[in-house]
Amino acid sequence: MKFKILFLVLASFLIRFTAQAQCSMCRASVENNVSNGETSIGAGLNNGILYLVVMPYLMAGVIGYLWYRSSKKKKAKLQAR
Repeated sequence: MKFKILFLVLASFLIRFTAQAQCSMCRASVENNVSNGETSIGAGLNNGILYLVVMPYLMAGVIGYLWYRSSKKKKAKLQAR
């Protein structure tokens, strides 16, 4: 059972799907600003995208660390008895 879960998790990280879509408001905003010669909005959108990508991984890492620490404390408590 653990092997299947591990395989699915690894497969989800290794398989990449390409998406050719974006928010219509974002696209219109970027196209309008680029046509006017202003390119700073693109950097802001890239930072927002990176923020949205990093947050789930950061949350999963924190939860994983807390789970690991909790299990380590339980194991130490059982060995002390």
